[in-house]
Amino acid sequence: MNMKKQLLLLILFISSTLFAQQKNFTMQEAVLGLGSTLAVKNVKQLKWMGSSEKYAQAISTDNFKGFVSTNPVNGAVDTVITLERINEISNLKLKSLPAVEWVNNQAFYFMNENSLYQISNKRYEPLRKLSYDKEAENLFFEPTKTQLAYTVNNNIYIQNVAGIEKQITTDGTKNIVYGTTVHQSEFGIDHGLFWSPKGNALAFYRMDQTAVTEYPVVNWSDTPATVKMVKYPFAGNTSHQVTLGVYHINTGKTIYLKTGEPKEQYLTNVTWSPDEKYIYINLINRAQNHTCLNQYNASTGEFIKTLFEEKNEKYVEPQHPLYFVNDQANEFIYWSQRDGYTHLYLYNSEGKLMKQLTKGAWIVNEILGYNKKLNKIVFTSSKESPLQKNIYTVNIETGKIDKKSSVDATHTATLSANGNYLLDNYTNQHIPRNINLVNVHTGDTTNILSAPNPLVDYQTANVELKELKADDGTVLYSKIIYPIDFDESKSYPAIVYLYNGPHVQLNKDAFPFSGNLWYDYMAQKGYFVFVLDGRGSANRGFEFESIIHRQLGTIEMQDQLVGINYLKSLPYIDTNRLGIHGWSFGGFMTTSFMLRNPGIFKAAVAGGPVLDWSMYEIMYGERYMDTPKENPEGYSTSLLFNKIKNLQGKLLLIHGTDDATVVWQHSLRFLKQAVSDNVQVDYFVYPGYEHNVRGKDRVHLMQKISDYFDENLK
Repeated sequence: MNMKKQLLLLILFISSTLFAQQKNFTMQEAVLGLGSTLAVKNVKQLKWMGSSEKYAQAISTDNFKGFVSTNPVNGAVDTVITLERINEISNLKLKSLPAVEWVNNQAFYFMNENSLYQISNKRYEPLRKLSYDKEAENLFFEPTKTQLAYTVNNNIYIQNVAGIEKQITTDGTKNIVYGTTVHQSEFGIDHGLFWSPKGNALAFYRMDQTAVTEYPVVNWSDTPATVKMVKYPFAGNTSHQVTLGVYHINTGKTIYLKTGEPKEQYLTNVTWSPDEKYIYINLINRAQNHTCLNQYNASTGEFIKTLFEEKNEKYVEPQHPLYFVNDQANEFIYWSQRDGYTHLYLYNSEGKLMKQLTKGAWIVNEILGYNKKLNKIVFTSSKESPLQKNIYTVNIETGKIDKKSSVDATHTATLSANGNYLLDNYTNQHIPRNINLVNVHTGDTTNILSAPNPLVDYQTANVELKELKADDGTVLYSKIIYPIDFDESKSYPAIVYLYNGPHVQLNKDAFPFSGNLWYDYMAQKGYFVFVLDGRGSANRGFEFESIIHRQLGTIEMQDQLVGINYLKSLPYIDTNRLGIHGWSFGGFMTTSFMLRNPGIFKAAVAGGPVLDWSMYEIMYGERYMDTPKENPEGYSTSLLFNKIKNLQGKLLLIHGTDDATVVWQHSLRFLKQAVSDNVQVDYFVYPGYEHNVRGKDRVHLMQKISDYFDENLK
């Protein structure tokens, strides 16, 4: 035998041996692995050091535990502080490095056991400790003057640098709530306290929900069971009333912005001007089809002017605060979907549009910051592909856009304070994680980390990206996950996983390319898995997402049928063994398929499903459906209680007893009607869980779902 043949046989033997050694995922690994034993390697606490030009990272080895800094200009690495020194200064006995936030390269702070520790100066010696009530929530630290704001029992407290606590609201109750997220956290709202840029004042939400419907959440762990009443504003019913207060540190006085009538309106995008003179708010009417960008005097609360308005016959959805360029009060960037895609618009402080900075059939995802020397905004967008998020700059003067991503991928990046460098953390279907330091001026990159593939020893599924077409020609992105050891001469069952609702995109160019190791787990068990982002999903522009307006579950179903028909066209998929699964909006879609398009799926699992949109909350429900009075036909078509007799195949509903998003009553009422209609439905409850099952118990959930498909599709 010649040498070439011997070498070939050796290669084949090694390859077959390696393949034979590849492992299958356990359910534990499929559900929790990417967050634990199979996590992609990362750099811990890799962050810019506040206003400085350096970046820091946490190092934990047998010989060293501490933070080191790197100067991006010359690559110089220095030890910042050790864990031992942190413990000495703070009089703690921490065994691992705390999660820190950097003020600059000479100061940082962290929280531990109801206390905030700030360590500062060049030697990291002086310590400021602010201790707070163990019931404190919504903590928001202001490092300029070392102030901490928080809420306790729905009232706001502020603690100053000396540790002196002051209660600034006194009438907080279950009905009057201060300093928290409002409007069910819609419109991008994720906090309710807003420190001014220099720390001289604190703005805050005040939510009056006295007239909002009370809803019972039962704690079955108590004996006898106890009831907690929560506020739940059902679509078409009375909403809460929100105002914005401003507490001034120097005077100790609180004023409220005169946001006017009607009181049932939405206040979002709260933004301080850099000089602290004004506060800007997007006011949205209850119908959510009209917004005004208003300016208020931060000292008196007086309304100054409406800078501009936006209207849309469907809805408007401002979700981002104003971005003041270079912290100058005379110009800001405003986000808008007015041309059909989320883009950036430059305004002056009088409300005059200076120019549209970005434009095209793609959306801006984030503003990362500003480079003063280049006069460029650094941002991420879907410009290359809706499946990716790449990095770009736009010149404010010329409008010229330059791509800064060296690799097309899904990028998560942070910009240094002066805008000169990026810490670029990215992934795509081939790259588990790369982290680069990027010079914004030159484009030069320095690799910080290239993570190995943590799944290399496992049999991951073959995944193909498919571009299908909706009935109007719109491209729909989907992924088909093949069974392990696929043989095209055999016949296989298939599971459709879907969400297909606003603000969610399932298919991305990221690692793992399947998108979910549970899909790989099911592929091991001999299933095809199919995932399609139909119209109504995120990241494709306003028309794509809003086409479902007033008719939830209709257009989305049409698009999912395109994917299902594609599956049916494949000779190796057994069309008599199709399953479908989704959660929340996906649970609504799953149940809708079984009742509005019966006979397609043999088995279905619907988790936390919306089954009657009139029983969902006002902000989301009325944006996409209007009120039940305004849109009775849309609510009737999407209602699922009256369609139970249509059920063909097996349907498992799953719900958490403490769900205050899609209240438990949805599925309980469905079951009652199923009994009345003499229709058999399977049901499983997770006591004490809210809208989803997280943590270790999620393994139980996914095993329950997998077993159900095995019982009914195998």
